[in-house]
Amino acid sequence: EAEEAAFALQDLGRGIFSTVLGDQGVAAALRTSASRLPMQVRLDVAPKLEELRFSPEIEGTLYFVTMEAMANAQKHAPESQLTIALREGPGEVVLEVSDDGPGFDPAQGRIGAGLQNMADRVNAVGGTWSLVTAPGKGVKLLAQIPLETPAIS
Repeated sequence: EAEEAAFALQDLGRGIFSTVLGDQGVAAALRTSASRLPMQVRLDVAPKLEELRFSPEIEGTLYFVTMEAMANAQKHAPESQLTIALREGPGEVVLEVSDDGPGFDPAQGRIGAGLQNMADRVNAVGGTWSLVTAPGKGVKLLAQIPLETPAIS
């Protein structure tokens, strides 16, 4: 617990930006963060993406969307199996985060700030974001981010 608190303070001191992300890339940062989560996490990174580096904007988006998804899973589905997959599609990188927890009905209320933040981050780099969930069916988040971020005019 003391070690986890120290890691949390280090992250807070860095503005939550992982030094592993900056030094080693998104795959290593996700692996490090997943290993600290007090729940079952399966990380599936395509071999080609293990060492591949993306622009800081893309890496930051992938990292922070995953951190938010992990926090949501820990809060709302702590007993579930969490799966984080990172793969490459045609001209894009694809992030999928899913759990087998209780899910929810998004029609029963507004989407929370965390989910909106994830969507905003993905949209800011020209990507698309989707959420699939239903009561008793878990949650699946999918972010598809083009490898070339469009210029902002």
